Order: sequence, then C-alpha cells, then structure tokens
Amino acid sequence: MSAQAPRRDLPLAEYGLALAVLASLGWTVATFRETGYLPQPFVFDTNDSLMDWFNPALWANRPGAYDVWGTIYPPLSFVFLDLFSLPGCQIDSPFHARDCDWLGQAAIGACYLLNVALLWVAFRRNDPRTAIPRTVAMALGLPLLFTLERGNLILPCLPAFILAFGPVSRSPFVRATASAVAINFKPYLLVPMAALALRREWRPLELAGLATVIVYLLTLAWTGGGTPMELASNTAHWIVYQGGQLWSEVNYSTSYKSLMMLRTAPVSLLSFVPSRLVEGIEWTVPLLIRASQCVVLLCAAAAWLQPAALGRTRLALLLFGAYLITQSPGGYTQVFLLFLVMLEPWQGAGPRVAIVCAYLLCLVGDIPIATIIDMSANSWLSGRPVTPSFGFTVGHFVRPGLIILIVWALALDSLAQFVRAHRWQRPTLGLSPA
Repeated sequence: MSAQAPRRDLPLAEYGLALAVLASLGWTVATFRETGYLPQPFVFDTNDSLMDWFNPALWANRPGAYDVWGTIYPPLSFVFLDLFSLPGCQIDSPFHARDCDWLGQAAIGACYLLNVALLWVAFRRNDPRTAIPRTVAMALGLPLLFTLERGNLILPCLPAFILAFGPVSRSPFVRATASAVAINFKPYLLVPMAALALRREWRPLELAGLATVIVYLLTLAWTGGGTPMELASNTAHWIVYQGGQLWSEVNYSTSYKSLMMLRTAPVSLLSFVPSRLVEGIEWTVPLLIRASQCVVLLCAAAAWLQPAALGRTRLALLLFGAYLITQSPGGYTQVFLLFLVMLEPWQGAGPRVAIVCAYLLCLVGDIPIATIIDMSANSWLSGRPVTPSFGFTVGHFVRPGLIILIVWALALDSLAQFVRAHRWQRPTLGLSPA
C-alpha cells in the first residue's frame, strides 16, 4: 500500500460539501426558471450563451482569423472547430450559426459528458471513497457549468489535461500527446508542465515538448495562420482590449488584480463599497500576491533540491495556482486547478483546507452586495425577454481569496514534506532524475 493510501472511513465531510454544491445548483435552477436568465457570476449578456464556441467557429470556416479578427487562439482551436461545425451554417453571423449548427451544439454536449466521464475515472482510480462527491462537485459545480454555458474551448481541452495529470493512463505516449493537445488549446497550461522540469523528469518533458511542437506545426499547416509572430501581436492588442472590459474580468476572476484595476475605472468602486474596505484591500492584496509568489517559488526551489519529495500533480497545482493568483485568464480556468486539488488525499490540515476551498469554489451562484447595471435583454437560454440586474457580489471578494488559501495551505504542507525529506536524504544538486 502506498504512503498516501486513504483510510477506510467514509468521508462524510466531503459528501456534505457535495450536497451543498447540489443545493446551490438547485437554487440557481429555481432562479433561472423564475427570472429566465442565469444569475451571477454567469455572464450578464444573457443572449451570449455558447458564443465562446460559435464566434471562433465562424472564422474556422473562413480566412482571416488572425489578420482580420485578430484572434489569440492557437491553430488547434480552428482545426477542431472546423471538424465539428457545419460549413453551411457558418455564413451570416455566429448567432445564426448557433441556432443552425446542430453538430456544434452536439459537440459541446459531448465534450461536457466526456469530461464528466473522465473526471469519474480519474477520481475513482485516485480514491474510490471520495470519487462520488468529487465528481458531483466538479461536474455540477460553477467552473465547469460556467464553461458549458459559454461553450468555451476548455471543454475539449480539459479531457487532455485529465489524461496528462490524472491517474487515467500510464502510457508515456498518451500523457505526452494529451499534454501537447492541452497546451495547443490553452498555452497557459505550459505553467503546470514546468513541474516535470522541477522533478527532473526529462524524458516525459522531452516527449511532451516534442509532441507539442508537432501538434502546433501540423495545425499551423492546416489553418495556414497562427504563426508565433501573429499570436504575439494579437495577444498584445488583446491585452489592451481587455483593459477596457474590466467588468467582464471582475465578474468571475481568479485574481484580485482585476478588482484592483476598478479603482481607476469609470465606475468607481468607492461608490458601492466602503472606502475603508477598499483601502484595506489595496494595501493587503499586493502583499498577498507577492507573498504567494514567493512561497511557491520557495517550494519550487525545494522541489529542485528534493525532486522525489512531491508528486508532479502537487507541483503543477502550486505553479498553476500562483499563475491564477497573479493573472486571471478567466474564472473558468479554475477547473484545471480544482481538478488537481481534488486529486489530493483527505489527510493532513493543508490538503483538507485546500479541498474544502475547492468545494466552496464549486458552489453555483452568488450573493449580491450592490447593483450596478439594470438591463432589458433577451435570454437565449429561456427564449424570452428578461430584465437582469448585475453588480458587486460576495464572490468577487471571496473567490480569489479562496485560491490564495488553496495555494498557501498546500505550499506550507509541501514545505513540511521537504523538511522531512531532508532528514532522510541529502539534497540533490545535479541533474539526475527523481
């Protein structure tokens, strides 16, 4: 039996947390039936459901994705959407395509179901006792449902990530290919892959790197666009554009950085939140972000000295958590982090705190504090006019803090493991593998 083998008792706490996630989902469903739109933190443009899929799908069926539309999606995204869309529907507008393209809608649903199945397999093999509550929380929790509502390409990316980091396949070829697919869908997933380097797993790192380059070159040849220069240029323009979309960034974020930028936005944060609270946040948040970066950097240095002390999933979790604390690529990216957290055993204070935080981040819905926007719009999901109200919520302040708490809980637990490892083995300063 492994050193991390779970105990035989039933994890009642996790079942209780999973029931809380189900209760929050029930509340959201009841709210939707009453109002006709999904409450925050779901996107406040109630007519924009699934458009993260159908906007790029339109350009997957015509030239100009990089030089006209200015996308930052790597070529694999357009190859995938080209394969899973009906060209006859991609003619007029992405909104017309959303109603016409039954293949695209079916692919969205199939990707979601594939994610649920792989989550179950991964959690079942990791720990059968906790597989049910963790699968329920991940499958019906906010991050994955938010991704589903948006139709974001995280849906086809997450299965590859699960294969790369989860206990689903032991094949080096499968893991390397899955890593390549995940990175070519979402380049920021290079961050957790750095765990292989810290553990000096050179062969898996070489295979993953080679597979990533091969997938990129093949998809680049398919699309005829998406060169590194094009992606870099479009990313620079996208960062400027996102600077003017702060409310969308704050609505569901992994980092306090977006919230802090509202201080100088046209909509003053002080109009809705007590100034003393804002001043306290402005003083503490930069310190929390820097301190979190430092503690993860310390763990990375310790992992280099003791590469066998921690597994790749824990290191990947810490690295990716630090990235999400520093820069939010969208709230739905939490799904990658939470998957790694849910692979932790329910043992020790640090992992337990992180797992509880993960369940809390899966809660669907939010608690409003102050209304900023009242609108009259159409809801695509309900098919009727609605009058949504959106504003500041408790989640805007709590969710980034929970991610910080996850990182700190597991970082301190990791440092304790490194200290114990030093008692039994001298640090490894060379390049030999773990």
